[in-house]
Amino acid sequence: MYSIIFKLTLAACLLLTQPYFIHANTYRFLAECQASGYLTGTSTTNCNTENDSECCQANHKYPQYRCSPQVTSNTKAKMTLNSFAEGGDGGGPSECDEQYHADTERVVALSTGWYNRGSRCLKNIRIKGNGRSVLAKVVDECDSVHGCDAEHSYQPPCGNNVVDASQAVWDALGYSGDQVGDAQITWSDA
Repeated sequence: MYSIIFKLTLAACLLLTQPYFIHANTYRFLAECQASGYLTGTSTTNCNTENDSECCQANHKYPQYRCSPQVTSNTKAKMTLNSFAEGGDGGGPSECDEQYHADTERVVALSTGWYNRGSRCLKNIRIKGNGRSVLAKVVDECDSVHGCDAEHSYQPPCGNNVVDASQAVWDALGYSGDQVGDAQITWSDA
């Protein structure tokens, strides 16, 4: 009798815990984002170095990402500086609206995975950094797959965790001087 109760109890425990293990493994898989390939850089003198932008180097291997970490209420990211203005280091017009945006507008580009084929286009995200919080509109993709060409101002692909922000976003968060250009922030959908 005890043997049957033990077996039933064990079976019930496995059934109840199995969804947890599936969820935990699925979450672990989603949280990981590995490079999907590498882009070989080319050398050029046409790179726009505004805002201390990195230029592609010949024969350097740049990781490409088709994914980004999972979005949460406090998604960790690297915020970089970008000009979305015509002639700025952002290259052509923004993907979401085919427009240029003044440096005084609170706009951002998200890494390819977070951009998610434009699903966040023209929507606000909340960015937290430097003890402040600001809303910014998504207008572009920070391409994590392609780069080192004219369309991308001869810059390498973005990392998989980048929020590329206009000067207005940096100003609203109270960053100045040497603080501007590269900061650890968190963000979420607004």
